[in-house]
Amino acid sequence: MTKGGYNLGIDFKGGTLLELHFSPAVPVGDIRDALASVDVGTRTLDLRQSEIKEFGTPNDILIRVEEEAEGTAVADGIRNTLQSRFGSNIPVESEWLRRQEAVGPKIGEELKSDAISAIFVSIVLIIIYIWFRFKRIQYGIAAVVALVHDVLITLGVFSLFDLEISLAIVASLLTIVGYSLNDTIVVFDRVREDLRLYRRETFGQILNRSINECLNRTVLTSGTTLFVVTSLLTLGGEVIHDFALALLVGVIIGTYSSSFVASPVVYFWLGRGEKEPTSAQTGAQNAA
Repeated sequence: MTKGGYNLGIDFKGGTLLELHFSPAVPVGDIRDALASVDVGTRTLDLRQSEIKEFGTPNDILIRVEEEAEGTAVADGIRNTLQSRFGSNIPVESEWLRRQEAVGPKIGEELKSDAISAIFVSIVLIIIYIWFRFKRIQYGIAAVVALVHDVLITLGVFSLFDLEISLAIVASLLTIVGYSLNDTIVVFDRVREDLRLYRRETFGQILNRSINECLNRTVLTSGTTLFVVTSLLTLGGEVIHDFALALLVGVIIGTYSSSFVASPVVYFWLGRGEKEPTSAQTGAQNAA
């Protein structure tokens, strides 16, 4: 993340995206040359510096333009230019235009704001829910620390490899939050039960026991989830590749954070330095 921020997609920055299919294929360099002069309304734009690349196969071309205009003017200008230049390489209209998106800068800013708001509202609700369920706010804060850890590492991977952050990636991050939270609650619930069963053990011993008891369940659940996500990543195609990659990273990170990030944070507050069962344990037992 420190190397230059995030590669925000059309959803957040605004602009135009086109996915086109040519048969036979047209080299990216020829398409870039053709876009040196594109008529958009009363203007003529040089779009050669836009992102133009193959998308899955040499026949499929992805064009991402940050140039803004009303409605679909930029997309229409690009399509008209390429049709006049490569008419023999263009099949019927329904097969040529695979995808078209146009987002204005104002909408992009609103989507960015809504995405950030959704994440923060989720964090607050998570703390309240776990506080209510386990009768101690420390459990809620520990769970959120683990979730923030999962999200930051996933975003760090996307920043490191300069992968695009789109609304689909925001959806994957919320999915990761839900998955990791479920694992964390399972561990905390086992801690609550063991506090009631093993009253003579210290909080640290009970925490260690609970993690071990949940380990088989965690490994099996994560293994089956990773199998599905890996299948999406390898077989799902370019359209959902980044979404599946975010889930893959998030599930792997979330698997260990539930036990080895959230639990130590709880121990830091409730059990650090104790030698005998403390009032913190007694309170948790009574609450359970």
